[in-house]
Amino acid sequence: MAGALAEVLGEVLVAPDGEEVAVAALASRGVSLVGLYFGCSLSGPCAQVGASLAAFYGRFRGEAAGAGAQRLEIVFVSAEQEQQQWQEAVRAMPWLALPFADKRRKLKLWNKYRVSNIPSLIFIDASTGKVVCRNGLLVIRDDPEGLEFPWGPKPFSEVVAGPLLRNNGQSLDSTTLEGSHVGVYFSAHWCPPCRSLTRVLVESYRKIKEAGQKFEIVFVSADRSEDSFKQYFSEMPWLAVPYADEARRSRLNRLYGIQGIPTLIVLDAKGDVITRQGRVEVLNDTECREFPWHPKPVLELTDSNAVQLNEGPCLVLFVDSEDDGESEAAKQLIQPIAEKIIAKYKAKDEEAPLLFFVAGEDDMTDSLRDYTNLPEAAPLLTILDMSARAKYVMDVEEITPEIVEAFVSDFLADKLKPEPI
Repeated sequence: MAGALAEVLGEVLVAPDGEEVAVAALASRGVSLVGLYFGCSLSGPCAQVGASLAAFYGRFRGEAAGAGAQRLEIVFVSAEQEQQQWQEAVRAMPWLALPFADKRRKLKLWNKYRVSNIPSLIFIDASTGKVVCRNGLLVIRDDPEGLEFPWGPKPFSEVVAGPLLRNNGQSLDSTTLEGSHVGVYFSAHWCPPCRSLTRVLVESYRKIKEAGQKFEIVFVSADRSEDSFKQYFSEMPWLAVPYADEARRSRLNRLYGIQGIPTLIVLDAKGDVITRQGRVEVLNDTECREFPWHPKPVLELTDSNAVQLNEGPCLVLFVDSEDDGESEAAKQLIQPIAEKIIAKYKAKDEEAPLLFFVAGEDDMTDSLRDYTNLPEAAPLLTILDMSARAKYVMDVEEITPEIVEAFVSDFLADKLKPEPI
């Protein structure tokens, strides 16, 4: 256990009393699951969640101690900027914390687990370091006694099982989804981006069905009342989890670690995830020619997919041409490297630590250069880490596969010196 967990957390953690605790010692305590708690003591929502989490932790650990084991440990990954604030926060918590000085590891964890907001709680397997549940906050709400421990992922067919509705009141069993691609659509009427996406998605759904594809969408509402749900669902030609079935809606959110809406998860006929970026795919491919939208190793940066720049470190190769041929050549240059990285991490059942983009010449690219204070040179090879407000720049006359591969390898090995954005 110690090796995999130390790779994630480092060699030591800090206890509330300030004493160091070796990560290797967690095994002797019987810890099988670690919750990574991303938060900040200055945040109101974090303070509220922290109190609930502390009560859950105390209750669960008390029962586990009675059974001779401490199966669960929580590690605080702080967003505090000042060490005194961090110390005060850690003293008030009953669990362990990542050392304040280990800022680089903290940023790597935020990127590795694609944490986009706080508070956030991610459960990982202590023996492998792999994600067990991305939305641990729903776990402590839905299973306050810890009866479903260790909260591992279940098949989509099991989580969605039960009646599904059409907006005319017809009820269908979830088994009708068998053999179809499925879009699991997390959305709400109060959310303007959701309503905008829904209008486009209705047309995409119609085109895919008319093309004879076996495809269905399941709406998982985040509306604040049943009346709002009914009003919004009346615009949709697909299925929905009944609004009253809050437990099933919550389990689907937990299954896919939903942190924001709108989100469209596209599944294959076996229920496995094809892409979590259904929103981007629908907006980029309005004719649905590339359905079911298997991910591409390298993307051409556009207005609609630029939101992915905020999800973690991104390699962006800027090219000095509006000619599609120039962008295509750049994509072909970096694609083998992207494919190698993606395959390496997929074999470990992990998300790739980098996304890969080619950026041509347009207003959006100009805005990105301005925002990140990049030189006007092209070609320009960069890695942009928006969450860490850091950039890595290689300004050379010619970009070769060898240069790109070395640049990526050095980044992944922490050998590059970041510049501030």
